[in-house]
Amino acid sequence: MFGYRRAIRRLNKLKLYFFNLQAAPNRGVGAIKIPKMSTMFADTILIVFISVCTALLAEGITWVLVYRTDKYKRLKAEVEKQSKKLEKKKETITESAGRQQKKKIERQEEKLKNNNRDLSMVRMKSMFAIGFCFTALMGMFNSIFDGRVVAKLPFVPLSYIQGLSHRNLLGEDYTDCSFIFLYILCTMSIRQNIQKMLGLAPSRAATKQAGGFLGPPPQAAKFS
Repeated sequence: MFGYRRAIRRLNKLKLYFFNLQAAPNRGVGAIKIPKMSTMFADTILIVFISVCTALLAEGITWVLVYRTDKYKRLKAEVEKQSKKLEKKKETITESAGRQQKKKIERQEEKLKNNNRDLSMVRMKSMFAIGFCFTALMGMFNSIFDGRVVAKLPFVPLSYIQGLSHRNLLGEDYTDCSFIFLYILCTMSIRQNIQKMLGLAPSRAATKQAGGFLGPPPQAAKFS
């Protein structure tokens, strides 16, 4: 009698297991484990749109706090002028040039480096404002896309990147892409292009002579 009841209980547990397995896709469980391509594509488009909007927001904040100020305009014009002048001198100088000419170029490089440093300090206040805004936005976006596969990578990322590319995702398929990884990739490419389109990016000559001081500001994703 006891063995009969025990067998019935096991049979009921087995029925309940298969019932839950069949009902899982309807409850959305299957959407987490095996995401639909249409859902992933929609998430990808949404994240690209978010990246464009946040990049425009970042440039808007930077314009209000930095780009429109007279100090920034004066420093930028001076850096552009010095960079072009220094580049032309370096192209014409030869190995047999005298010490005075080389020292003159060194003094101009030092002056340009100081102006680049001043320009970076002017932009610093916008970086703090952008960091504050994007910390709040990243918290909201992470809660929306938490545990969702937003894209499939065509490669398996390196082991030290997998913590970011597979962040908060279930399973061991490391080609699954998390929100934060896709957002960083989009922002890194989109914001630089937006700066070029709006004419806010430094010239090629200034970037070449700056030695990293005039590079694009840190991406908002680093503040998350």
